[in-house]
Amino acid sequence: MPPSVAELFHGWHDFFILLGTASATLVGLMFIAVSIGASIFKEENRPALEVFLGPTVVHFAAALVFCILALVPLHGWLSLACLAGFIGLAGFVYAGRVWFRLARSRYEIDLLDRTFYAPLPALAYLIVLVAAALFYGQSEWGFVAAAAGLITLIVAAIRNAWDMMIWIAIKTPVAGEKPKEAQAPKQ
Repeated sequence: MPPSVAELFHGWHDFFILLGTASATLVGLMFIAVSIGASIFKEENRPALEVFLGPTVVHFAAALVFCILALVPLHGWLSLACLAGFIGLAGFVYAGRVWFRLARSRYEIDLLDRTFYAPLPALAYLIVLVAAALFYGQSEWGFVAAAAGLITLIVAAIRNAWDMMIWIAIKTPVAGEKPKEAQAPKQ
């Protein structure tokens, strides 16, 4: 008989606390950074923001939601499988949507950016879906798969947040200067 979810969570508790706390902090920092760079966020930049800034916040939030809900002490294998399945499937569909928007984007986007904004998060969500299948099969390897998927997601989101913050820093006008016309990131 496989160990209970509660027994297995004992060893994973600190991981989910740490990852959830990091995700929450990074979501908050994204809001601060956006408010600092608010002068460059105009309606004509909305498509770029939806392709670059939105997914970064969504990926941090997905990791946060997974960690918060995973720590609910009442989980059984099925509820944990449903949680991972929902986050993995919703995230994969979202990452596919971002991938499609990047493909038809009018902006010049290099391969590294394309990789970190779409395929890598899609892979991370697929790994979370694998975790769901493992949880459904009552395998403790589901925790390893969930951790791998969430870490991949956080790494991609951190890299993308850094990329976006560099773009904001370059485009934000210096005090006393006339604002430059903001454009989508060209890397």
